[in-house]
Amino acid sequence: MQGFDPYAAPVPESYPFGLDPMLLWYVAISAIIVAGLLFLFIQFLRSFLYIARPNEALVFSGQRYTTDEGQSVGFRIVKSGHRVVRIPFLEIVSRLDMTVIPVDIVVNNAYSRGNIPLEIHAIANVKIHSQDKFLRNAVERFLDKSRSDIELVAQQTLEGALREVLAQLTPEEVNEDRLKFAERLIHSVEDDLQILGLQLDTLKIQSVSDSTGYLDSLGRPKIAAALRDAENAENQATQEIQQAQSEMTRRAEVARASAQTATQTKQNELRQVRAQLEGQAQSIEREAEAATKTARAMAERDLQGLRSQLEQRRLQVEVVIPAEFQRQAQTIIERGLAAQTIENGQAQVEVLKAMSDAWATMGAQARELYVIQHLDQIVGAVVNSMDDVKLNQVHIIDQGDGEALAAYAASYPKMVGAVMKSLRDSTGIDVTALLSGQSTALSTTNPKA
Repeated sequence: MQGFDPYAAPVPESYPFGLDPMLLWYVAISAIIVAGLLFLFIQFLRSFLYIARPNEALVFSGQRYTTDEGQSVGFRIVKSGHRVVRIPFLEIVSRLDMTVIPVDIVVNNAYSRGNIPLEIHAIANVKIHSQDKFLRNAVERFLDKSRSDIELVAQQTLEGALREVLAQLTPEEVNEDRLKFAERLIHSVEDDLQILGLQLDTLKIQSVSDSTGYLDSLGRPKIAAALRDAENAENQATQEIQQAQSEMTRRAEVARASAQTATQTKQNELRQVRAQLEGQAQSIEREAEAATKTARAMAERDLQGLRSQLEQRRLQVEVVIPAEFQRQAQTIIERGLAAQTIENGQAQVEVLKAMSDAWATMGAQARELYVIQHLDQIVGAVVNSMDDVKLNQVHIIDQGDGEALAAYAASYPKMVGAVMKSLRDSTGIDVTALLSGQSTALSTTNPKA
């Protein structure tokens, strides 16, 4: 059997992504190894990479280091804003806190110049020095020390300097110029703090007192003098006020008298002016009344003229103009009626002429034909003429044989016959004969009728 090469064999189509499962295992294991190495590298960096925060300094020790001045020391200092990798197994790292440490300073029985014991209370703020040459001093003295230990050392140093400076000043100088006292104290303690690797940020004197009452006795003469001066100033001010009040009273009286005189003068002038104005006003009122009367009379006259013109206009509007309009309208109406009558007459003439021509053409049968066409109108006119005959009361006198009532009932048809007879006599048309069929001319002329 020949050697089998797994990589030369064809890849089955059922493999995912067309890859050999063994190759996928190799890729997965390689990725896990790479991820583990990357994790270990990150942990290594986190364990050995140190970053100095703004309020601290990092101290690396374990080897010999050379400073910028060429001095060989057993540590190196990394301040805020720098990153350093610690050498494993060869270096150790310590942190040095550089934040402010408040120190409360209370000194009792501190003798000033003149052997006067004083009690001083001050507040100071100290911190680890930031300069490298003084920072190395702090590393040598306070590395791995607590803040309370540093505070105790700073407090004892400041108290000693305070007693030293206080021995050079009198109680008056200490009490009167505390700023100068604080400046001398800062200048005196600065060298000692730098040797320790500390830096004094601020120093304030809170209070200065003594148990013997010396400072109080110093103030009594000044207080007495101040009270005396205040009393003298008050008396002098009272006297000046009284003088000023007298002067003001005198001036006020003079001013009041002058004001009264001026007021009286102005009142007299006002009376004169008022009298003149009243006279002028009365004169103007009289002139105004006369002018008013004159104007009223003229206005009344003009008003009467306007009323007369208005009455004429009213008569013109209410009587003359309507009458004229009525006359013109009547004339127009009469003209219209006359024109209508003329037109109707002409139309009737034309109709009569046409009818005459038609009758002349048709002969004797035209009249009977016309009567037949208008028979309903003729009979209707006869009947309507009978309707116009109205009788309110009829008194019938019967002789006892009943003929009177029958004669009255037969009078209505006789009236219709009389009207038909009058129509025959006036027009020559016998309607009764036409209705009874006695007219031979019409049947002869128009046999279809």
